[in-house]
Formats: sequence, C-alpha cells, structure tokens
Amino acid sequence: MKLHHLAIARSGDKGNLATLSVIARDPAHYPRIEKLLTAERVRAHFDGVVHGDVQRYTLPHLGALHFVMHEALAGGVTRSLALDAHGKTLAAAVLDIELDAPPPA
Repeated sequence: MKLHHLAIARSGDKGNLATLSVIARDPAHYPRIEKLLTAERVRAHFDGVVHGDVQRYTLPHLGALHFVMHEALAGGVTRSLALDAHGKTLAAAVLDIELDAPPPA
C-alpha cells in the first residue's frame, strides 16, 4: 500500500532546507504511519536530492509527522538551478513510498 492511500502531504522550503509534513487522512492510520515512516526511510527515499540530515518531529495530536531535510535544495531558491528549487513536489514524491515494502538497507 502506498502512503498516499493513508495520508496527505505538504512541503515547503527555507533556504537550503526542505520541510515536509505528512498528515494521516484518518487518525486511526497515524500509528501505522508513525511506525513505518522514519527519518531514515524518508532520507533513503530522497537519496540524491537530500544530502544532509533528516529530522522527524511527531505531532500525534494532529495525526502528523513533520520532517526537516537539510541540504535539500541545492543551495536554496536563489542559488539553485534545480527544476523544483522550492521543493514543492517533495510532498507528492513522499506519498509514493510503499509502506508494505521493507525499508531500504
């Protein structure tokens, strides 16, 4: 099952940081998402895009996880030649994670 069946996501940017929030569509799905969507899994999913650390913050009262991805925007909006310098498509990309598959090694 892909993450998009259980959650929605929003992403944004600040300099060379990308932020990503994943919100459960139903509060009953939050425990599963929290268990499976680790910072390491998000980092692996964005390998080649995110070159720094990924921090995860849990927001159980909102049924959400918030990720801060360092060195993710090739220097930031004003310095990057990337097609998506703002990181807006990162939310769509994270929803493609296959939750039933084991995390990459």
